[in-house]
Amino acid sequence: MERYDLVYRLYDEHDTKTLREYQEFVDVFPAVDSRVALDHWQEATEELEDRKDEIRSAFAAGETFAEIAARATRDQAFTALDLEAKYGRAVNVLVLDVDETLRSAGGTDNEIPRETLHLLTEFHEAGVPIVICTGQTLENVKGFAIQGLGSEIVHSGNLSIVYEAGTGVFTPGHGAETKQLLYEDLDESIRAVFDDVRSRVLPEAPEGLRRGCHLQGNEFNVTMKPNYETGSADAREIIDEALVYLIDLLAHAVGRVLEEADDETSGESEPSAADDRGETVLNGETIIDWTRAFYAAQDPEIRAVLEGEGAYPDLAADDVPGELAATLERIDVAYYEADAAEIGSLELNKVVGVERALDVLGVDDPFALVMGDSKSDLRVMEWVADTDAGIAAAPEHASEETFQHVLETDELVFDRGKSVDVLRTVYALNRLARLG
Repeated sequence: MERYDLVYRLYDEHDTKTLREYQEFVDVFPAVDSRVALDHWQEATEELEDRKDEIRSAFAAGETFAEIAARATRDQAFTALDLEAKYGRAVNVLVLDVDETLRSAGGTDNEIPRETLHLLTEFHEAGVPIVICTGQTLENVKGFAIQGLGSEIVHSGNLSIVYEAGTGVFTPGHGAETKQLLYEDLDESIRAVFDDVRSRVLPEAPEGLRRGCHLQGNEFNVTMKPNYETGSADAREIIDEALVYLIDLLAHAVGRVLEEADDETSGESEPSAADDRGETVLNGETIIDWTRAFYAAQDPEIRAVLEGEGAYPDLAADDVPGELAATLERIDVAYYEADAAEIGSLELNKVVGVERALDVLGVDDPFALVMGDSKSDLRVMEWVADTDAGIAAAPEHASEETFQHVLETDELVFDRGKSVDVLRTVYALNRLARLG
């Protein structure tokens, strides 16, 4: 009998909704020192097994169908069937963004739900490596990973953290390969730009910006965060201002590096052209305006902020002087509305970090589930799509480009704070793939 017919039978003939309720209760029951509570948990566990036994005895592959019914809804199970038919293989690594993906300020009170954490432990126990791929600092990620998943999983040798959107990779239990500082491989000139920006970003900020923002404690990237609640009107206002300031500061830093390079090449120091404000002028326009124009053309959200702040120059990005453009093309400016303004290296992104993590973990033929919401996650999604190395999922509030990519591939879109729904689908996919 076709698998689709078997799944129809499973959900038509058995009370799978109640089965899932028992499974979730047993999975996420809190550790309490209460005899009554423990007795209740034991009774639920016995009832869960009795209901699974009914399914086990009704199907040739009863164990598989019992576990699918206990975890996945009818729709999730049929999506899993479609994925298995399309790709013919199981997911063998999870690549997971955190903020607004596993957890959500608007959906989970910025905590990873317990049912999500438990299902991640199920994947771990099944031997599926986990790559946490985030723009956050390493220390932040280590903290909540240990708190949520436990130190044993984090230090199992089967979990890796790609942090600061790919500037470093941390894979405990792998000796000399445990921590890899990928930014150390960058050219000295690019590192000099970041050092310059980092040293000036707060000391030279206008007073209002200095009071309204703080620097995230990154090893390499420069990230300005609001001192207001993420998503609030105050946070939006201060981050919009911070974005313009950060772009201008970057322009100054790149200008200094280019001037130093010219001095070394020519063997003499000749001051660059400057306007009456002392701003470096290239081809008749200030380096600040050229830099603003460059990044406005890269991202419509950045352009909208520059326009809103009265800082958008009416210049064509194609006219940006070649030497300047060549440097800016290596540096990313990222804007997260009411959350952060950031500069990072385009040579160090989540794809680079994930590739290094997979290498350390020994995943040489990946078929990954990539979950994320932003442009940096989109790069990983496109990479696995281009190399037939996985599938992608995104929350409904993901960036427009990310959302469209997911819709155009396998339509794995989930509600805010409900990343567990996709994990349940993939859990079912992996169970089905085992049947061969």
